[in-house]
Amino acid sequence: MRSKITRFWFGYLRSTLQFTGSGLIKQTFQNWRQRANELKTETYAVYLAYRHPGVPWYAKVLAACVVAYAFSPIDLIPDFIPVLGYLDDLVLIPLGIAVVIKMIPPDILAECREKARLEMNVGKPVNWFAAIIIAATWLIVAAGAIVLVLRLFGVGK
Repeated sequence: MRSKITRFWFGYLRSTLQFTGSGLIKQTFQNWRQRANELKTETYAVYLAYRHPGVPWYAKVLAACVVAYAFSPIDLIPDFIPVLGYLDDLVLIPLGIAVVIKMIPPDILAECREKARLEMNVGKPVNWFAAIIIAATWLIVAAGAIVLVLRLFGVGK
C-alpha cells in the first residue's frame, strides 16, 4: 500500500504527463497548488499527531523534527543555491512525513487528518508564539552579523 505522499508525487507526475497543448501550464500550476495544499494539510496532521498522547515517543521526536524543518525558514541547503536549494524541500519534507506517517497508529492518524482538514478549511492555523521565536532568532542573527562586520572593518574605534 502506497503512502499518501507517494500517491501525491505519482499523481502529480501522471497528471503532468497526460496534458498537452495550451492548457498545460495552467493545469500544471493548478496541480502544484492542489498538491501543495495537500502537503500543508498532511504536515499539519503530523503536527497534531505529535501532540496526541497515543503516539509513541519516537514518532513524536521525528514528527517534531519534520514539522520544525517544514515550517522553519532555515534550510539544510539554502534556497539561493540553484536546483539543490529547492530540492531538499521537495524531497526531505515529503520523505520525512512519509516516514512519520508509518510510525503513527492508523486510528490516531485518521483522527488527526480529519481534524487538520477541518481546521485548514476554516482558516489556516496560526501559531504566534512560534512566529515570534523565529522572528526573534532572525533578528538576533542579523544583529550579530552587523556587530561582526563592524568589528571586522574597525568601525567605531
